[in-house]
Amino acid sequence: MKSQAIETLISAIILLGLLSSSVAAYCAVRYAETIEFPALNCRKHIAVLTDFGGVGDGKTSNTQAFKAAIANLSQLAADGGAQLIVPPGKWLTGSFNLTSHFTLFVHKDAVILGAQDESEWPLLPVLPSYGRGRDAPDGRFSSLIFGTNLTDVVITGNNGTIDGQGAYWWKKFKEDKLNETRPYLIEIMYSNQIQISNLTLINSPSWNVHPIYSSDVIIQHLTILAPVDSPNTDGINPDSCTNTRIEDSFVVSGDDCIAVKSGWDQYGIKFNMPTKHLVIRRFTCISPDSATIALGSEMSGGIEDVRAEDITAINTQSGVRIKTAVGRGAYVKDIYARRMTLNTMKYVFWMTGSYGSHPDPGFDPNAFPVIKGINYRDVVADNVTYSARLEGIEKDPFTDICISNVNIKLTNKPKELQWNCTNVQGVTSRVTPEPCNLLPVKEIDCPFPEDRLPIEDVMLKTCSISGKF
Repeated sequence: MKSQAIETLISAIILLGLLSSSVAAYCAVRYAETIEFPALNCRKHIAVLTDFGGVGDGKTSNTQAFKAAIANLSQLAADGGAQLIVPPGKWLTGSFNLTSHFTLFVHKDAVILGAQDESEWPLLPVLPSYGRGRDAPDGRFSSLIFGTNLTDVVITGNNGTIDGQGAYWWKKFKEDKLNETRPYLIEIMYSNQIQISNLTLINSPSWNVHPIYSSDVIIQHLTILAPVDSPNTDGINPDSCTNTRIEDSFVVSGDDCIAVKSGWDQYGIKFNMPTKHLVIRRFTCISPDSATIALGSEMSGGIEDVRAEDITAINTQSGVRIKTAVGRGAYVKDIYARRMTLNTMKYVFWMTGSYGSHPDPGFDPNAFPVIKGINYRDVVADNVTYSARLEGIEKDPFTDICISNVNIKLTNKPKELQWNCTNVQGVTSRVTPEPCNLLPVKEIDCPFPEDRLPIEDVMLKTCSISGKF
């Protein structure tokens, strides 16, 4: 199984034209070494999609089969819960909703295919913390796999595939023909005890994984692939979530590999639900036009206590990027990142205080964001064009920035001004090239929390299947 997963990953990376075959193989094997395939059953009751009329020929719609299966299995929630197996085959479907105390298991030889018929995707109201859709002002299409007000949900497999067939939606977006916001692959709202693991996600219409207004979320062992020119195909976007853990995942994206969010301007300020207590570990990103980890730009509920370590980026626009603007309000604070290895980057450090996009003209021009307590340490970067672009906001500087133990090697044609700093305050230690005057040298090791968050001690639930399908 593991060798097949490696071969699939190598082929996908080469097909997307991202890396040479030798480098692709190295990245794939390095990532696959962390994969632990499922070994335990996780629910009392088990059913197979074909029990409910599913047809895995890649042509027949299985939307009703998924809905019937989950409606039936939801009745077993109080009796140990249920597991729905998606067996080998190609399972075309529109959006379907999950239930509590439930596991969706995608077999290694199964592919869930997103339908191209828009009638298979119900419309939902706009998110209350956003006030409008991301692509259009009105409603939004339900995600392929969706759930709201749930407890104890596992979406997993032994590296089965979920293919959003996003080209249809990308074309409509680029031609400005969307009246509603594109669907995501997986979205879970107002829920807790959510785990998503051991899957390959490809060609999402827009964002791939979007937990929102939720807590106690684990996302682990995901491979997420999209063409690097595909619009807004963010990898993993925790949004107004508390206690989230993202580990051992690999993302190739047309947008940010991870984007941490919490609402947009006046709508996010009113909803007032931050993203906090987020752990990101052993994560690899390829995204030539976006960030490895973005904080914002929709951060109007606040972002606090983010801990990222052992991060790798290759051919990516920036490492950790903070994006905000006047009108966002709230804060990004207590951010910690260490042990980052970056290769072929436009920027290593990037902070933007003028990101600019707003849901409507009703934002508050006096809602200034507070950006403080930003800590980066132990960074090695090679083939870099621009060491740092740190742009705070006039009369609202970004403060308490700490950068230590950083070695940046430049490309053959680097920018002459390596550190472009305005409206920022902080310190640096053992950093090359030499930082800007607004970040004076002080002998210090930037902090990284030593305590453990509760989500770090939650075990990943893994499942197995037996028999022939």
